[in-house]
Amino acid sequence: GPMRYEIRVEGILDECWSGWFDGMQVTSQPDGVTAIAGPVTDQAALHGLLAKVRDLGLPLISVRRVDL
Repeated sequence: GPMRYEIRVEGILDECWSGWFDGMQVTSQPDGVTAIAGPVTDQAALHGLLAKVRDLGLPLISVRRVDL
């Protein structure tokens, strides 16, 4: 089944970006970091998400797999 990932970026995105990130949960934090979390079907999908982050020009902080 899909793995759950959390991608953290520098910058504030609000929940309306969820659709852009294939329905992932987008949560911004008071320190100016946004977490993008949710199920990722495979590595290709993960790289697709990272490409979207890159397209927005947001600095990538971390990518981690979250065990359910």
